[in-house]
Order: sequence, then structure tokens, then C-alpha cells
Amino acid sequence: MSQTRKKIPLIWKITIGFVLGIVAGVMIGPKVAVVEPIGKIFITLLKMLIVPLVFSSLVVGVSSVGDPKTLGRIGIKTILIYLGTTAVAIVIGLSMGHFFQPGAGMNIENVTAASGKTAPTLAQVVIGMFPSNPVQALAQGHMLQIIVFSLFFGIAAVLAGEKGKPILSVMDSIAETMYKVTEVVMSLAPYGVFALIAVTVSKYGISVLAPFAKVIGAVYLGCIAHAIIVYSGLVSMVTKKSPMWFFNGIKEASITAFVTRSSSATLPVTMTCTQENMGVSEKISSFVLPLGATINMDGTALYQGVCALFIAQAFGIDLSLGAQVGIIVTATLASVGTAGVPGAGLIMLTLVVTQAGLPMEGVALVAGIDAVLDMARTSLNVTGDACVTTVVAKTEGELSL
Repeated sequence: MSQTRKKIPLIWKITIGFVLGIVAGVMIGPKVAVVEPIGKIFITLLKMLIVPLVFSSLVVGVSSVGDPKTLGRIGIKTILIYLGTTAVAIVIGLSMGHFFQPGAGMNIENVTAASGKTAPTLAQVVIGMFPSNPVQALAQGHMLQIIVFSLFFGIAAVLAGEKGKPILSVMDSIAETMYKVTEVVMSLAPYGVFALIAVTVSKYGISVLAPFAKVIGAVYLGCIAHAIIVYSGLVSMVTKKSPMWFFNGIKEASITAFVTRSSSATLPVTMTCTQENMGVSEKISSFVLPLGATINMDGTALYQGVCALFIAQAFGIDLSLGAQVGIIVTATLASVGTAGVPGAGLIMLTLVVTQAGLPMEGVALVAGIDAVLDMARTSLNVTGDACVTTVVAKTEGELSL
């Protein structure tokens, strides 16, 4: 009789690597530096993914939304609300990072960020979003310029009609291939995280781990605040229903998302909740909810804000207003094309960190607590999908309750 072995989810393997790294750093001490090359190789591989993954997935993501001329009123309305709530989520995440100061006092040696670099002004960030030479932007990894060019490219390929289909087919193949490359690189994450956290603990001691509790607290409190202020506020304002009506109607989906950490797996539950508990028509829910599973990443975006400030504070880097606006723009636009990527939250964080000029080592530190953070951000993502679906249904006269 054959027995099927239950595979340990990758995110828990990363967590185990994090814990073992702590133990190794404490017990072995400075001699654990022998594994440091493993951590550096993992960081290099993450950097390798960013440009081809972002460009191909964004082009495919934008093209899958459809022709802006024929997308229709419901589609445009839905996309704008999703992107708007994502931007607000990042602002809340940055606010939580400023309030909790989770990385303050860690004083980790900054070996990757350029020294003496002048922070860009807000005007420079906005102007710098548009590439004069997209090839140069791709080669040098200017992420905001790559994102903007990808959006233009994807929309133009759709507008080109039959002529644009071959290039979209190629981009789709590249994107799918990059997803597989990402899977391979992420399978090495437990070893990379082990090496990086072991070396960090051996250098700075066990006290370096205390701020991670602040990161978890900031993300969870931010998610709760976003759900109460933004989601229930938006639903109450548009539908004239109470916040309790909304949260009671969506609770099964929110809990399922928290446990499974998968928006896609929760989608049937979310559809049932919005249709049966909240009176949303099948016409609206069948369009808005799957679209939300693709482009709505409010929980992940909020997490980006908290973690970006945590990394900056841990390495003693002062993020200017312009740099923080860059984080907001980058994470909001990148949310269009990253939902289908395995390890999306971690990969999206590498994108934000790269744009902000922060050390990539900080990403590996955060990866160790990613399983705990993933539960909260996935639950918020699904709650946001239900919020936008309800609001759109009300404005279209498709809400029966």
C-alpha cells in the first residue's frame, strides 16, 4: 500500500530556516560566517528575478484586463477603487512604520546601499517615473520606469488588435517561465534565510530579534485599521448599511483567507458570502471578485509599507518624502501584475526595496516571519475584494439587500 507524504508548505520551511538560523547564530557564534555565501547567493538570485518578472507579468496583467475603450463603466470603476484602496493601504503601512519604529536601534551594518546618495525630491520621483530610454531602464533596474513602460506596452499591445497578439503570447510565455524560475529560487529560500539570519544573530546578538514583534504588531494593527476605517467606511457611505452588517456578511471568507493564506482558494467562499449574505448579483460578483484576486493586494501593500520602513530603520537609512511616495507608486502599480506569482508578497517586497534603494538583506530578515504576516494580509485582501464588490453592486443597482 502506497502512502502519500504530506509536503511541508514552503512558507513554513522558510520559518523553520529562520528559527534554525537563530539557534545556529547563538550557539555557533562568529564561526557561522562560513554559510554567509549561501545568503549572498540567495539575495543575488532574488535580484535576478525582478526585472524580467515585473516586465512580463505586468504586460500580461494589463492586457488581461482588456481594451480600455471596451472595458466598460464597471471595469474602470472597479480598477480605480482597487488601486485607490491599495494606495491608502500603503500609506497606512508607512504610518504604522513611523509610529512603531520597529527597526529603530537595530544598527545593522549597511553593506549594500550606496553611501552619500542624495534622496530624491517629490518632483524628481514623479518626473523620474517616465523613461526616456526604456532599454536603459530595464538594464539598470529603474523599477518605476519599468512599471510605467510595462503599463504603456501592455495597453498598446491590446490596442494593436491582431497585430499585438503574437507579442502578448510571447510575453505570456516569458511570464509563465519566470513564475517557474521564481518557484526554483524560492525553493532555496529556507537555506538563504537560514544563512542570513544566522550571520546577523552571530554579529549582533539575540536582541536583534526583538523588533520583529513590532513588525508583526504594526502589520496586524494596520490591517485592522484599514478594514474598519477604509472598507467599512466605504461600504457604509455607499450602501448606508452598518459596519457590522458588512463584517458579519463577509466573516466566513475573511476567516477562510486567514487560515488558508490563499485568495484564490477562498474565492468560492467570498462569492457565496457576497451573493447570499450581502445581496450582490452574480453578474457583479463573477466579474469584480476574480479581478480583485488578480489586482487587489491591499494587505500585501500595507505590509510593504511597514517592512520598507523597518528595513530602512534597521540599516540606519532615512527615507525622504520622495522615496516614500516612490514606495506608494511602485507598490500600487506593481499590484496589477504580481498576484499570481508564488511568494508574491516577498517578491513584491524585493521590488519595493530595490526602488527605494534599501539593502536586499532586509527582505531575507522579514521572510522569517512571513507566514505570520501572510495570514493577516491575505484576510485583508479578501475583505477588500468583498468591499469593492458590494460598493460597485450598489452603484450599479445590483444590490438586493
